[in-house]
Amino acid sequence: MSALEKQVAGNHYKKFKIQPVEFCHVNSIPYIEATAIKYLCRWRDKGGLQDLEKAKHFIELLIQFESKDADTK
Repeated sequence: MSALEKQVAGNHYKKFKIQPVEFCHVNSIPYIEATAIKYLCRWRDKGGLQDLEKAKHFIELLIQFESKDADTK
């Protein structure tokens, strides 16, 4: 069994043609963006509104980090 076929605690990612982790890896999406994508993909099947809040939090973190980076240039 491949690692993509295995999912610990649920099956909320297995329904996708391309799982979020595979999509993010193939497209070299950095951690913060990938985490937001993960939460956005699973919210209906796992964490509900809490997952949307988590995705929003990671987007807010990215905005904060990118704003600091822009200020130092």
